[in-house]
Amino acid sequence: GFVVGHAGLYQALAMFAVAYFIIGMTVLSVCAIATNGALDAGGAYYMISRALGPEFGGSIGIMFFLANVCGSALYVLGLVEAVVDSFGIPPGQKAGTGVHVLPQSYWYELLYGTVLLALCLLVCLVGASIYAKATFLIFLIVAGVLGTILVSFFATRPIGVPIRLPHFNGSETENGSFTGFSLATLRDNLGGGYGVDYTTGQMMSFSSVFAVMFNGCTGIMAGSNMSGDLKRPSYSIPRGTISAVLFTYLVYNLLAFLMCATCNRTLLQKDYGFLRDISIFPPLVTVGIYAATLSAAMSNLIGASRILYALARDDLFGRALALAKKTSASGNPVMAVILSWLVVQLVLFSGKLNTIAGVVTTFFLLVYATVNLACLALEWASAPNFRPTFRYFTWHTCLLGIAGCCVMMFLISPVSASASLGFLLVLLLALHYLSPSSTWGYISQALIFHQVRKYLLMLDVRKDHVKFWRPQMLLMVQNPRGSARLIDFVNDLKKSGLYVLGHVELQDLDALPSDPLQPQQDSWLSLVDKLNVKAFISLTLAPSVRHGVRQLLFTSGLGGMRPNTLVLGFYDDAAPQDGLAQHPAFASAREEVPLGFPPLRAPAAPKLLSAREYVGIVADALKMLRNVLLARQLESLDKAWELRRAASPPPTIHVWPVNLLRPDSARYADTCSLFLLQMACVLNMARAWRRARLRLFLCVEAGAMPHAQEEKLRQLLKDLRIQAQIQLVPWDAITRLHWQTRRGPPGGPAPTGEEEEEEGAVNFPANATQVSDEYVCAANKLVLEQSPAPAVRFLYLPRPPADTSLYPLYLHQLELLTRGLGPTVLVHGVSAVTSTQL
Repeated sequence: GFVVGHAGLYQALAMFAVAYFIIGMTVLSVCAIATNGALDAGGAYYMISRALGPEFGGSIGIMFFLANVCGSALYVLGLVEAVVDSFGIPPGQKAGTGVHVLPQSYWYELLYGTVLLALCLLVCLVGASIYAKATFLIFLIVAGVLGTILVSFFATRPIGVPIRLPHFNGSETENGSFTGFSLATLRDNLGGGYGVDYTTGQMMSFSSVFAVMFNGCTGIMAGSNMSGDLKRPSYSIPRGTISAVLFTYLVYNLLAFLMCATCNRTLLQKDYGFLRDISIFPPLVTVGIYAATLSAAMSNLIGASRILYALARDDLFGRALALAKKTSASGNPVMAVILSWLVVQLVLFSGKLNTIAGVVTTFFLLVYATVNLACLALEWASAPNFRPTFRYFTWHTCLLGIAGCCVMMFLISPVSASASLGFLLVLLLALHYLSPSSTWGYISQALIFHQVRKYLLMLDVRKDHVKFWRPQMLLMVQNPRGSARLIDFVNDLKKSGLYVLGHVELQDLDALPSDPLQPQQDSWLSLVDKLNVKAFISLTLAPSVRHGVRQLLFTSGLGGMRPNTLVLGFYDDAAPQDGLAQHPAFASAREEVPLGFPPLRAPAAPKLLSAREYVGIVADALKMLRNVLLARQLESLDKAWELRRAASPPPTIHVWPVNLLRPDSARYADTCSLFLLQMACVLNMARAWRRARLRLFLCVEAGAMPHAQEEKLRQLLKDLRIQAQIQLVPWDAITRLHWQTRRGPPGGPAPTGEEEEEEGAVNFPANATQVSDEYVCAANKLVLEQSPAPAVRFLYLPRPPADTSLYPLYLHQLELLTRGLGPTVLVHGVSAVTSTQL
């Protein structure tokens, strides 16, 4: 009567259509999720949490709990209103007459609501079995009352109904009419005629009437809320829910038409209990109203308790809900029932039912939207295990359900909708950072996988362009205990590119019962999380380190995301230091480092690879057109201290883009030099290194027009948009020690043209023995003398010699060149990485 009295038949039917469209789409999603696996206690909360993860599940669980709590209070207040209307002392009278003996006031109505709520509590405390029996009995009563009402529309003759309304300090009487079936009455009730709600004194509108009406449709979740108490929830929930939705939709539409055809608008708007006045047996209508509202109140109360119990059992809120876990001997969550009852009791203080109707509707709509979202996510993720036996849904129905819920939320009450979404967001963030990890499975992972696979297929290596080049690193780590700062440093070098931590385990799978790498995965992933680096893990078994690195260079990455740069620690005789426990990421932890990495190699213990194999790895990478970085003494780099230093002078990064072992080939615009410049610039662009300053050293000889060279280099830096200070370094005294500047090498003739051509091809002297240690030490001293000492140095890495027998000598010369320099990165690039174009 309230709905059709204010909205008229057309708008009432539209409201029912919109409400049941939203509900219908949601029911399809509920049925799909309910038939996709075993359901436990919690209903919609259980479905959402297991589909969308603990953050969404916990947030919506709290919202759904509050919706059921407020819904229970709403129905209790509605029942109080019906009781007072039937047995209350009329306004303006001090003493009651006949059956009208109940006093009316805020506190008295609160008392009546408390008593009725206590009755619901008693039923719910006994358990689900007595609740099911009680609701079945109530269903029979309501069905009988409904049949009586339908008969009454046809059997009752036209009558006038006096309506007593409160008016200031007294009351006034208006006359409503039951006209029987009348075309004139139907015509008058077709359009809307919104008036003042006589129970609250507020002007009604489409949104406020829809908010009240929608609460009569929220019982679709009653069955799913009892999922933990049903024997076969996957069977019962779809059939029961769909049957209930279809039945109530038909009944609501039929009643709306009958009311509009037989009752004038005054009766519909001013007397919400008019069905008693027109019934052939009025007391039965009263019993039906009481039974229906009492059943709805109990349904919401027991639903709220089951949701609270499921939330407590999942430990999403820790000790805050620990009390709600306690159950009776029969498994009934009595403490959750009592806590839910207490919250409902608090809500009863709000007073009139229309006051909280909008909030309840908003909460339910938000829950329904999330149920549709959960089903949509499962459908879009295309996971093979999403195989619901209920197939009458598509992603279109889910999307329509979400859109309908969101639109109606804001139409009903923009303020309530915005506040609800804000509250949901706060809960989401709190649970994201505070809740423990779960083993339910995260739909976000399935969706990410689905999208990443799609985008990786779209990432076409044939469309790569130097303008969009970025470093994609493969850092080989023998033991993270000795490489923590190197891992952190390379993370700064990756510039939003791929970063892979590679590790080679020297074992033979044929001689092992199972893969030894699987148990190590968790330790490596925990390391990545703890160090807060954005890296992937790639572990492999191989008979040698060199073979393992080859495997990783060939197989790491996917599609267009493959490592283009290999990073190795330096091969020297320095004793490894365990820097993991002293790393800032672990220094604050009270417990021991909980990572299953073995202790570091003892200084006297043999190494896992030889010097020749190490240089062979570098040569292999260059043959495979991978850039190579060799990092020496990076574990001594205290980045936090370096970047915390006073602003004057800021920390510096020294860049030597010239092959110090080949002064005759000192060019600053070759591929390797430009790659070295790019890597130094990339480091400087990292957030932690933005205060640092680049210093670029230009080695010049007497009579070589140094200022012209400096201007040319400055123009190159300008074209590349690299900000760096250029410093001229005379190195005549150094180059005199190089064998090519002498008349001939010691003990032999000068090199022939063929030898020089071969040298140019491999960028290292054909006879490496002719580069003396004296020259290399002089070059090392030249680099070391440049002050102030930088945070890190970038040096040019010569290509290894073609003769593999010279590998140890090559490594010896690199060791001499970088000895005592502190954190140093030797760089050899084979990729064109710079661009001067837009």
